[in-house]
Amino acid sequence: MQQQTWNSDRRRTAIGRVALSVPARQALADRQLTPDRTILDYGCGRGDDVRALERLDCKVVGWDPYYRSETRAEPSSVVLLTYVLNVIEDSAERCETLKRAWELASTVLIVSARLTWEKSKVRGEAFGDGLLTSRRTFQHLFGASELRSYVEEVTGARVVSAAPGIVYVFKDDTARLGYLAHRITPDAEWLTSEDTASAITALVDYVERRGRPPRIDEMPRATAELLAHLKPGEVKRLVNDTADPGKVAEGGKRSTLNTLLYLAVELFNGRGPFASLPLGVQLDVRSFFTSYKEACQRSDRLLLKLRDDAYVRGAMNASAIGKMTPTALYVHRRALDRMPTILRLYEHCASIAAGRPQEWTLAKLKHQGRAVSWLDYPEFDKDPHPRILSSYLVDLKSLETSHLSYANSENRPLLHRKHEFLAPDDPDVDRYHRLTSSEVKAGLYEHPHLIGTEKGWEAELIRCGRELRGHRLVRRPEG
Repeated sequence: MQQQTWNSDRRRTAIGRVALSVPARQALADRQLTPDRTILDYGCGRGDDVRALERLDCKVVGWDPYYRSETRAEPSSVVLLTYVLNVIEDSAERCETLKRAWELASTVLIVSARLTWEKSKVRGEAFGDGLLTSRRTFQHLFGASELRSYVEEVTGARVVSAAPGIVYVFKDDTARLGYLAHRITPDAEWLTSEDTASAITALVDYVERRGRPPRIDEMPRATAELLAHLKPGEVKRLVNDTADPGKVAEGGKRSTLNTLLYLAVELFNGRGPFASLPLGVQLDVRSFFTSYKEACQRSDRLLLKLRDDAYVRGAMNASAIGKMTPTALYVHRRALDRMPTILRLYEHCASIAAGRPQEWTLAKLKHQGRAVSWLDYPEFDKDPHPRILSSYLVDLKSLETSHLSYANSENRPLLHRKHEFLAPDDPDVDRYHRLTSSEVKAGLYEHPHLIGTEKGWEAELIRCGRELRGHRLVRRPEG
């Protein structure tokens, strides 16, 4: 990645940051940046991510053709290519830069790029396949699907979308499948083990949640050491005598559905042999299915059902979770894993194809066609009628994406009946339901076509002589 100044001055694109970049934060959350891995920030600019990761005890090195040209770009477990492809005006050099980053990565390459929806923030004249700004910097903005396709074409490897504008490319299927497993069934935290009694409690808790006993290499080291003096038969007896059979059965059912969901998503992104599966998934297959073949066949049938409009619509109508409208089902992120398995698969396929945004509140699953939107209502918990900030949509048939920002809108859409988006046992449901009941009683929902936006809702509050104080509806003072 050689510095060229005859067309653009790339060093000017290296902005200073006081916190980790969005791609680095995403990679941390996804457990791709860990203290036991070596990390190379390839094209690190001023090195702010490097310094932040060093403070997190990561073994990280930064290389940049202008700011850190003296550093050697050595092969590393993880290579970060953060907003580099955007600023290279020569398409051949852009390709070579990506190839070089891929060669340097031994486990995963993390590629991020600015997307086309940021075009309003970039002003300049057309130059090549992008824009040349007044500061002599170049920007090629990628479509979300374009970035995925481009990285797959150059690297020749399957790409997983982590978030809009952030993709992961794994060197082997073991790492890729482990990442997918974590996304679908995040590792549950084990209870702390300080002595034999608490270790047994932690083991029983795991069995009740997973529906099966763990293998010793699934346990935290402290728990395994505290139970090491017990014979396998003693451990089995203790679990059988202590665990709640109902909870174990429910845990087994949940693990079975999660395994089917994982295998279906894996097929969507490329299914591997049984031996390539993460250990936990292998053990779930052995515990809850007669064979890997049977598990794959059942997951394939589940994936086929996703194409059946009537089946998907029926699952939405039958779902105890979410708000059904004439066109879609809306579900709060806290309730997403409580949807029927076919709907979880629907949302997961969209997230693997295009990446969930980092900030979102509701998932909108269309039943006419196949499209998922993630809607951001940042004040959902505080505001009785939260305003939308942004929407990110992926069409599963075309894999095209679109983004809408309402940040500058003077009359934003807002939500009503917040309790309907949540699971029935969510602790906030009763409070939200009481507010809805009082609003209905006050006549505020008599004209539903008027209340969907800020101005319309405010006008109806005035008409009915009411105002909101937190999640309480009170009479508006006269005069």
